[in-house]
This record gives sequence, C-alpha cells and structure tokens, in this order.
Amino acid sequence: MQKIINVLAIASTVVSTAVVGSGVYVYVNRASIIDGVKSQVMEAVTGSFGGGAGLGGDALPIGTPDLAPPAGQASISEDGGFGKGAGQVSQF
Repeated sequence: MQKIINVLAIASTVVSTAVVGSGVYVYVNRASIIDGVKSQVMEAVTGSFGGGAGLGGDALPIGTPDLAPPAGQASISEDGGFGKGAGQVSQF
C-alpha cells in the first residue's frame, strides 16, 4: 500500500511542477506571447481584405468591363431615364 501512495505522491509532484513551470514560463514571456497573438490577428484581419496594401488595395478593379450590364438589359441613359422609352419595358 505504501508503494501505491508513493507513486501517487510522485505523480502529483510531477503534475504540480509542470503546472507551476508553465505558469512561470507564460508570466515571464507574456509580452512576446501577446505580440505574437496581435500580429497573427492583424495578419488574419488584413488578409481577409485581399492583401496587406491597405483596405482593398488592388483587390477591387474599378471600371472593368465585367461590371458593365449585359446586353439587352436596361441601363441609365444620359437624360437620366432608362435606355428604353418611358413607358416601354425591355424583355430579357
């Protein structure tokens, strides 16, 4: 019975030492851990915007032909109305 109690005491000491050692390591290196987490978060956030060149960067092409309406759809004309006459409805 004494051997079982000694094994449990040694196991308890090992676990306690590991917990205290981990706590001391985190406390001593807390600044570098926080900086590492901050940089990973910022990289993840800016990566979702399509690059690190700012919000958007070159990810949003402006004035490209793929943004033009397909042929046959109504578009706004120069007089402020739609491409068809005022009462006409276009069929797609």
